[in-house]
Amino acid sequence: MTTMTDASVREFKMPDVGEGLTEAEILKWYVQPGDTVTDGQVVCEVETAKAAVELPIPYDGVVSELRFPEGTTVDVGTAIIAVRVAGGAPAPVPAQAEAAAPAAPVAPEAPAAAASASAPASASAEEAKPAARQPVLVGYGVSTSATKRRPRKGLEVTVPAPAQPELNGHAPAADSPRPLAKPPVRKLAKDLGVDLTAVTPSGPDGIITREDVHAAATPAAVTAPAPVAAAPAAPAPVASYDGVRETRIPVKGVRKATAAAMVGSAFTAPHVTEFVTVDVTRTMKLVEELKQDKEMQGRRVNPLLLIAKALLVAIKRNPDINASWDEANQEIVVKHYVNLGIAAATPRGLIVPNIKDAQDKTLPQLADSLGELVATAREGKTSPSAMQGGTVTITNVGVFGVDTGTPILNPGESAILAIGAIKLQPWVHKGKVKPRQVTTLALSFDHRLVDGELGSKVLADVAAILEQPKRLITWA
Repeated sequence: MTTMTDASVREFKMPDVGEGLTEAEILKWYVQPGDTVTDGQVVCEVETAKAAVELPIPYDGVVSELRFPEGTTVDVGTAIIAVRVAGGAPAPVPAQAEAAAPAAPVAPEAPAAAASASAPASASAEEAKPAARQPVLVGYGVSTSATKRRPRKGLEVTVPAPAQPELNGHAPAADSPRPLAKPPVRKLAKDLGVDLTAVTPSGPDGIITREDVHAAATPAAVTAPAPVAAAPAAPAPVASYDGVRETRIPVKGVRKATAAAMVGSAFTAPHVTEFVTVDVTRTMKLVEELKQDKEMQGRRVNPLLLIAKALLVAIKRNPDINASWDEANQEIVVKHYVNLGIAAATPRGLIVPNIKDAQDKTLPQLADSLGELVATAREGKTSPSAMQGGTVTITNVGVFGVDTGTPILNPGESAILAIGAIKLQPWVHKGKVKPRQVTTLALSFDHRLVDGELGSKVLADVAAILEQPKRLITWA
């Protein structure tokens, strides 16, 4: 088996693909052990709390091993794939060893070097291996070789080495095996300050579960007299879960980040929402005319395009709406640019990519940007940078047939405009009741920096433009 001390083997570590994110989930591997890879070739797709990202390998060679199976959440900086670089000595990796490779994060911490030592402690460790460590790995089955860990970098295979520190920052005793726990559980233990070596496992084959970590973090759990009594309590949550009539979906990635952001926004910024119902018949006629215009051929032309343009004009007339609250310095930061966010529902959850410097774009350019933004979001290829730096947002709930709503601010932004469904309704027009195209707009804003007068002016301006779209020319 090729070890990491072989100079011909290079390790590729999970990069920080989202500016400060601490972990990412491996969604899909595009390569397998034995495959040849080249510099810049995409080897896997990972999902951070912001987006799905494809990772390219930075060198040429042959894949030696994949450290984690698909579906595993891995901390940034952890090696996820090993590649035997071109020119290195060929060292084929046995299939059994490759299958066991992903067990590295949860295998006991006894170094492989200790197996060759003649000390009694080493002999006892060898005797304990077959009976105590038969972990079942997701997607890999039982692997007896999983308990035998590769030597760490810099360790000589003839010299016994001290146990390495745990991922949660606590070092186990020299004669203790490394606690079995999956990466997300280790991350939880690290966040809660729990020493995994002091946790009593309740999972199969001695694996520490999330419940074990939470129990260890609770002061009452320390006084529990007998771990045997706690064992029957572990299946209790499962007993109340009907696997036939209920489905449990893990909250992670984009959905987890969105949930945290919305809670933070709702309880940080004092929201105010105002509504206006407006006749958009003339705007709808303009949309149909623009579809026939040569300048707009092949471009995405719909009501959202004109509503976005109307909001940009309203912001130009009321620039103080385009701001953010600096809590640390107790300042209002007015932005002289508009990064217009468009809320998009995707299979992985709600994301809000934004169009940079939207205030400088012509109508055809804005149409191109909207079309590219929507297409990229549907493909799940939106980059983290495309979702950062937004100033105001539009969310179109009308596409679902909803009249309106009270949207929650995107964190760090001052306002969000919700567009309701455009419907044919009876409306008083020129003194007579006529069927007209009508919609309801809702504007939520941060009342710390936007007072009622400013918010009302912005919403009224948007409504006025949609009612008389010629104002796009006279007010621009």
